Amino acid sequence: MKILVFGATGSQQFNVIGEAKRKGAEVIAATSSEKSFERLAQAGATPVLANLNDKDKMLEITEGIDAIAFMIPVSLPNPFDGFEFSKNVIDAAKANGVKKIVWNTSGWIESQKIGSPVDDVRLDVQDYLKNSGLDYVIIEPTIYMENMMGAFCAPFIKNDRKLAYPTPEAMPIGWIASRDVSAFVVEAIYNAELKANSFKISGLDNLKGSDLASEFSKGIGEEIVYYPQKPKEFGDILKPFVGEAGASSVAAYYESLQNATEYPSKYNPDMNEILEKLPVKMTSLAEWAKDNKGYFIK
Repeated sequence: MKILVFGATGSQQFNVIGEAKRKGAEVIAATSSEKSFERLAQAGATPVLANLNDKDKMLEITEGIDAIAFMIPVSLPNPFDGFEFSKNVIDAAKANGVKKIVWNTSGWIESQKIGSPVDDVRLDVQDYLKNSGLDYVIIEPTIYMENMMGAFCAPFIKNDRKLAYPTPEAMPIGWIASRDVSAFVVEAIYNAELKANSFKISGLDNLKGSDLASEFSKGIGEEIVYYPQKPKEFGDILKPFVGEAGASSVAAYYESLQNATEYPSKYNPDMNEILEKLPVKMTSLAEWAKDNKGYFIK
């Protein structure tokens, strides 16, 4: 099995390399920067320099590929470019007879367009993939545990023993580890019975803010309390990383949650049914925190 991975330089797809290698796959990892070559090679992949906006390059690197683990870059200056980039990959895969595409959507897909470019583009990509004639599996993860490593959260844990996140304390979330999502992606590639499937995946525990802090505390062996961060504070911290417009858009979303009477679902209670088709050993929040304690606590 020869697998081409997009997004492997980031935390969401990096673990696809190791999971695929454990299955005996040959892994090629596309990257837009040669600076990533050494890290990708050390993980066991063959790096290839490629930009998603280059149609000819997509045709070149998908030749001889059996399956693609795909992801749209998270922080595109223009989110609508994500659709064109996806089309380039899907068209190249079809032209070269790639057997399957497994797409990690980086979030649950909305039922209809909501005016958010990042969310709306996912619907366009989903339609294009479904109508491509290719075998596909769509993996829709909920919120990543790795988000807590961000600049808006980790320093609060290190300095104040507060787990800062801009969701209301009462809002439950089924946090999921990125390595679990990568395992789902690889299992979907290898399951020949899955040819036109979508799975909304989450962690097995639906944790409100205080529950999240409690499980995190168990993992690192220190008392951590939940801090429902103000959306503006969150946006100000995020601004240097994604720009003012991007930060304002995300902050506005969290502001709407603060004022909501009902919260959007971020948890799938039917994960056991999915695990029957895609057998993955799930990581609890406490286990994840224990594994990453050194990142948060000196």
